[in-house]
Amino acid sequence: MNSPKIDIKPFGTHSLLIEWPNEVSELILEKILQFQTFLNSEALKEMDWELVPAYNSLLILNRKKEIDFEKMSVDIQNWYANLKESVKPDRFLWRLPVTYDLEFGLDLEDVAGQLNKTKREIIDLHTGSTYTVYGIGFLPGFMYLGGINSELELPRKAIPRPKVIKGAVGVAGKQAGIYPQESPGGWNIIGNCPVPIFDASKDNPCFVSVGDKVEFFEISKAEHELHKIEVEVGIYKPEKIKLDA
Repeated sequence: MNSPKIDIKPFGTHSLLIEWPNEVSELILEKILQFQTFLNSEALKEMDWELVPAYNSLLILNRKKEIDFEKMSVDIQNWYANLKESVKPDRFLWRLPVTYDLEFGLDLEDVAGQLNKTKREIIDLHTGSTYTVYGIGFLPGFMYLGGINSELELPRKAIPRPKVIKGAVGVAGKQAGIYPQESPGGWNIIGNCPVPIFDASKDNPCFVSVGDKVEFFEISKAEHELHKIEVEVGIYKPEKIKLDA
């Protein structure tokens, strides 16, 4: 894959931002993740560096010392120009359960009406796609999932809800997502996932990473309650498949 041009900007005294072309592209995301892997494993492997990837950017942060922007920019351009295609990050496919019971799918009927489809068709469209994690933010563990079926695209709600419950599964525009905690929110809520995406008590609070894939599968309301109990006692493990193995 040819390397798209990058632009490097100062982002305060302790960080800088590397930007790729402003488009949603798996090819660009792959290049970002390759470069992040190289920086983590070779060029910036000291513990003080933090790297945060997103749709078309990579934030490089050092909380303990100021960055010499001019020198760092030259280094980054040189490292990027010589990046080897063999650098591959580990990526995984996560299969996550969702109940579309109307107790949780608050907007499911409205979404079906707006798109002139049945509830069954909406569920089949939502579970029939493989999504890419393009970013994690807004809330800790909130995944921005690209790859939604074009037939399921519709705008955010005109008036956001003051409270969306933990695990709410929503769609908005070209994206899907899961609310990892109770929060205000304007996405169209069509179901609920009992698997906590973010847990601050764990060494790795968010088990999903940018570049991973996500698939949803349907469960009943009773299965949803069972999985919540299994999560609470620590025996539920989401299905995880290594990609490019």
